[in-house]
Amino acid sequence: MAIDSIGAASLAVNTPQNAVVGQEEFLKILLTQLRFQDPLKPMDNQEFIAQLAQFSSLEFTRQQGERIDALLTIQSASQSLTLMGRTVQVATEGGGQEVGAVTAIRFDNGNPLLTIRTAAGAFLTDVRLSQVSLVNNSAATTASDTAGTAATAGTGATAGTPTTTGTP
Repeated sequence: MAIDSIGAASLAVNTPQNAVVGQEEFLKILLTQLRFQDPLKPMDNQEFIAQLAQFSSLEFTRQQGERIDALLTIQSASQSLTLMGRTVQVATEGGGQEVGAVTAIRFDNGNPLLTIRTAAGAFLTDVRLSQVSLVNNSAATTASDTAGTAATAGTGATAGTPTTTGTP
């Protein structure tokens, strides 16, 4: 699952479903290997144990990856909730920038999608966190107020104004 963060490019890694070997498939392969081995040259015990250890290591790594994905999903949800009511600048699909206040957050398969009300009163829906380029440190303000007090997520202040993007 790809997890967006504020101002970051999506780094989705798509692993084909058939490229993942589960525990059952590994055991089937191992049993087939044992069944068709040469009786005059049986499989070495050390080789057998090494294969089991290698598979155990791979399974542990896979489980760790799933746990990290779950933590990233939680972190992304938490990050999006701190944006509620704040003024943000977002990149639009046409390549432009819009400034507005975050009015709603919905989740689609664990991915937060923002609804932003622009200064003109229009609503931008289904805005991903990766589209957010600036976050105003205070609650919703007008677009002209964001010029010197906006901070980019995780990089400190812009326009020489020291601000943070932590809790309100």
